[in-house]
Amino acid sequence: MDPNPISTGKILSPLDAATPEQVAARFGELRKQFDQDTAGATDENGWKSLRDAWLGRKSGVLTQVTDTWLKPSKPELKRAVGQSLNELKAHIEAALESRRVAIEAAAEQSVLAREREDLSLPGVARPLGSRHPLRQTFEEIERIFLSLGYSVVSGPEMETPYYNFEALHIPEHHPARDNMDTFYMAAPQGASPLLLRTHTSPMQVRTMEKQQPPVRIIVPGKVYRRDNPDATHGFMFHQIEGLAVDTDITFCDFKGTVEYFVREFLGPKIKTRLRPSYFPFTEPSVEVDATCVFCGGKGCNVCKQSGWIELFGAGMVDPAVYGFVNYDAKRYSGFAFGLGVERLTQLKYNINDLQLYFQNDVRFLRQFA
Repeated sequence: MDPNPISTGKILSPLDAATPEQVAARFGELRKQFDQDTAGATDENGWKSLRDAWLGRKSGVLTQVTDTWLKPSKPELKRAVGQSLNELKAHIEAALESRRVAIEAAAEQSVLAREREDLSLPGVARPLGSRHPLRQTFEEIERIFLSLGYSVVSGPEMETPYYNFEALHIPEHHPARDNMDTFYMAAPQGASPLLLRTHTSPMQVRTMEKQQPPVRIIVPGKVYRRDNPDATHGFMFHQIEGLAVDTDITFCDFKGTVEYFVREFLGPKIKTRLRPSYFPFTEPSVEVDATCVFCGGKGCNVCKQSGWIELFGAGMVDPAVYGFVNYDAKRYSGFAFGLGVERLTQLKYNINDLQLYFQNDVRFLRQFA
């Protein structure tokens, strides 16, 4: 828009000997011209140009009207010119304000239209995390044993040698107590030594100290041993200890519980077998094997053509352990087992490297969503 659209021409030519009627007609032409200019002011810049062209102090139309018509007019015309000028100014100011409000409203509606979210469009799919495979295994094992009436308990990861070894009938000369196998913590002079627990079995003793039979618990948690990390070993891993103590618990009860758990966890077609073994706090002790989940017991490279895979160690609680918790070994009996969570997860999901559990590789974790 021309910043001063009618600065020259006939409209602002001198009034000379005009009559009041002619003065009104001339101001009517100005008003008509302003209304035409107003129609072209459709945005903020156009509105500012219109305002400056008509109300500008130096060269605005109303300033020119004052200098060209009002000041030099004869006394008998000043009243008519001044009155018409005031009416034109009021009209211009009202029209400018109305136009400003309309332009601002239109601009606001335009912004809202641009920023408005179309709820009919499909939303942005946010990637969702999944439960870690180890956590899924924990929950599955807990579900199975909770259905059998077991309770879930937890205990400290930093233990004393008494609960970690002595009360579990592990003698002082046992290799597991050596510095090469166990993480010992520096303790102040005179204080009891501490260590990072090598199994969750200490909770057997802690629970039996506080509770008289019947006892049926599982103890999930982290354990620590001095192993070099590789595909099958780690210095930190997870274990679930199990303990059942009551009157008249027999080896048959133990065998039935183990078989039920293995079939629930790995599938109804899986068979189990028990091999004699040795653990300081169980007697008799066994290794629990299951038919290979990869070849169905036919023999493959994973099971070394034997058709069987070792799952975990277990056995009947050694009566010597009851002496540490004041249980009557003649009245009570029970069994205990220790499940390696990483190993069971590897078998269930066919994972060949336990280091994958701790590398936070999204490509690996997404498989378990």
